[in-house]
Amino acid sequence: MGVDATLVEVEVDVSPGLPFFAIVGLPEAAVKESRERVRAALENSGYEFPDDRVVVNLAPAHLKKEGTGFDLPIAMGILAATGEVPADRLSGLMVLGELSLDGRVKPVRGSLPMALAARKDGVKTIAVPEANAAEAAVVEGVDVLGVAHISQLVEHLRLGGVLFPRRADPAGVFAAKDEDGVDFSEVRGQEHVKRALLVACAGGHNVIMVGPPGSGKTMLAKRLPTILPELAFEEALSTTKVYSVAGLLASDRPLVTRRPFRSPHHTISDAGLIGGGVHPRPGEVSLAHHGVLFLDELPEFKKHVLEVLRQPLEDGEVTIARAAISLTYPASFMLVAAMNPCPCGFISDPRHECKCSPREVASYRNRISGPLLDRLDIHVEVPAVAYKDLSGEGGGEPSSSLRQKVADARAIQAKRLSGLGFLTNARMANRHVKKFCRPEDAGQKILETAVDRLGLSARAFHRVLKISRTIADLAASPEIRAPHVAEAVQYRTLERKAR
Repeated sequence: MGVDATLVEVEVDVSPGLPFFAIVGLPEAAVKESRERVRAALENSGYEFPDDRVVVNLAPAHLKKEGTGFDLPIAMGILAATGEVPADRLSGLMVLGELSLDGRVKPVRGSLPMALAARKDGVKTIAVPEANAAEAAVVEGVDVLGVAHISQLVEHLRLGGVLFPRRADPAGVFAAKDEDGVDFSEVRGQEHVKRALLVACAGGHNVIMVGPPGSGKTMLAKRLPTILPELAFEEALSTTKVYSVAGLLASDRPLVTRRPFRSPHHTISDAGLIGGGVHPRPGEVSLAHHGVLFLDELPEFKKHVLEVLRQPLEDGEVTIARAAISLTYPASFMLVAAMNPCPCGFISDPRHECKCSPREVASYRNRISGPLLDRLDIHVEVPAVAYKDLSGEGGGEPSSSLRQKVADARAIQAKRLSGLGFLTNARMANRHVKKFCRPEDAGQKILETAVDRLGLSARAFHRVLKISRTIADLAASPEIRAPHVAEAVQYRTLERKAR
């Protein structure tokens, strides 16, 4: 159910009568097809399939059952009902897995959420496909048995000592994190853009970069995860749950240990971005949970697709409602967008002639609605890189140094916002802004002038205050001073353009 699992009790009754095999309890097509897979797997593994009346009930019966993870528990229930395995040995055991026709146990989606649900319900031992064992073993307090073939589980229940609990080492997984080799020091020039991105990462703010083609917008965006703080274990667990449910978890990486970076193409549908389908699956916003969602060429996205971003940007989660079910997926991500300033991209580039008419430029920019633009905290221009920067020796500040600055600023925020349910300035509600984001008198005057001249909306006004608070945190200043407010106002470029 979303990223949370609900335990299902598989009841099997074998009684005298004409050969009959039925599965009840709202099974969908893949569950109904378990009948043929289970029959073939048992017979091909050397076990006798009962030539009687077999009824399988999946309780609670009011919940629709989907997926292939019911194959193995149904098979074990049949073997217990016919006396092939001791029924009492199944007590307190959770089983899941898809069966091949030869009895091999194939991996299923959602093993991690299922292991968490088992622990919550007091189940001490779970049997999962061998390919999912490392993923489920991340959950402490539950013995995880990895099953490669149905015969292994049968012999384990009969004799014991065939399967042994898997052990995971989350600390070791974190220590063995992959590095993709990118670093902010590789970006030449664009120092003011790096500063804006540093502020964005420090406070968890959404950002949009506007500049001509080749100015480095994508290069900068791809390096943002390298300066974000490392994932905490609970963050890694919640992100891994999303990837487990989506079936995107790598077999050799049982835990997502790096902040996700998702960059969907502009042809993506609203269901692909937000999530959906007949049986709603997580979309890109959920796959970017605790990471970065990068939307390149923002005006090229369909307008109705962009508009569905409003809820997750405000709430940190997305709700997908269907006639039969309503699911909520986590979607707490940092949105980073990039766009050209005009259709050809060269209106702000002194080295190239722009051939776009004012009407075309206005139409292009109007593809992004005002409400969505308001939710993008930081607007920053990315000019073409000068020759002296491209040809100069050495790079800028490395990611490790920038990450430390971000970590220090977030530590200040975490202390200030302790007990409020969030840890970054970007998540503050208006009541928190009033309490924590009061500039000194000189800053108030700068802000008043900016509101009058730029015509900032109420939402944009509060975002400027939050950004000011983040800039002050980067400077380790308890007060929001005039320079902090002035810098924050500079990050509302598109409002200045509109005026």
